Amino acid sequence: MTDLEGFRRETRDWLEKNCPPEMRRPMVVESDTFWGGRNATYQSDAQRVWFERMRDKKWIVPHWPAEYGGGGLDPERAKVVREEMAAINARPPLRSFGIMMLGPALLKFGTEEQKREHIPKILSGEIRWCQGYSEPNSGSDLASLQTRADLDGDHYVVNGQKIWTSYANKADWIFCLTRTDFSAKKHEGITFLLFDMTTPGVTTKPILLISGYSPFCETFFDNVRVPKKNALGTVNKGWDVAKYVLQFERDSISGIGDRGAKRAMSEIALNSVGANEKGHLADPLLRSQLANFEVDEVAFQFASERASDQVKTGQAHPAFSSAMKYYGSELNKRRHELFMSMGGSDALEWESERSQNGQTARTWLRTKANSIEGGTSEVMLGIVAKRILNLPGA
Repeated sequence: MTDLEGFRRETRDWLEKNCPPEMRRPMVVESDTFWGGRNATYQSDAQRVWFERMRDKKWIVPHWPAEYGGGGLDPERAKVVREEMAAINARPPLRSFGIMMLGPALLKFGTEEQKREHIPKILSGEIRWCQGYSEPNSGSDLASLQTRADLDGDHYVVNGQKIWTSYANKADWIFCLTRTDFSAKKHEGITFLLFDMTTPGVTTKPILLISGYSPFCETFFDNVRVPKKNALGTVNKGWDVAKYVLQFERDSISGIGDRGAKRAMSEIALNSVGANEKGHLADPLLRSQLANFEVDEVAFQFASERASDQVKTGQAHPAFSSAMKYYGSELNKRRHELFMSMGGSDALEWESERSQNGQTARTWLRTKANSIEGGTSEVMLGIVAKRILNLPGA
């Protein structure tokens, strides 16, 4: 315990000295997040400095093995780093699907060659990844996917289409589900492939959303040749890898339910709506809604911390990420419904400097996808019912 307390003091001191003040402010716009990649640009010098210092400290992912570029910290010390970063409202130095989803699968299923090739590049921000899962006719029923990979000597030849591939137009590599055996049962005959997005035959097309932004893309594969060695895990058993990745994807999406370093909703509402003669929020209905929301927000925060501890110690239920994804998604939707309520007609502004180009309305619209991406809320509830509550199927 004394050693852990000493580590906490050292961590607090290092973060205080090395995290620029600009990197302790809440993230508001897309460019506040550094994604890395071959074509990465920094929003500011402070963003570059913060990333480089954390990269050199090996704290981009402090609990990943040191031999692949991680910090090699045990779960307790990794938790200390997270807690001390949160205490000063430090932004994540790097956001990456490689960190949130692919990395854990590489560590579990990858060959030694694959780990040494890909994990250091994820942690250095050198390569940005996207996810090739959903297809036009394979959304919630993902295992019905039809993108095929036919073996031709030392390569697979990939043909098909993916949809909702977030940031595919900015990604360097893709982790992609393909069907390699069409005679097998639906959840079999699937192979998990890794390949470069600059490979001939790969094209992307952004999909415009109702928010006016376009993080999603259609991705097309036309005779894309992928080295056979780029299959992650066992050939035709890629569904096992896919499910494992989904646990981490749902866990990362659930994080949107956490307020983080942002101000409490009630404080924001006071600035927007005003107070009555007693100093309470002037709108009693909104006051009640905010009170209920903030109780649920705190409960979610504690549940998230507990879930994170269980994952780090190997005690987590495999399906609990579905429960957290459901609750975090729905909580974030409620949060932005309340933002719209407290903003009144001003919140409907779509294009103005005062509204930061309609940020409130556009973000509210974007949250509608929270309960779809990574598995719909209905699918999440079905998983919880079946795998956690052991309820009978329909």
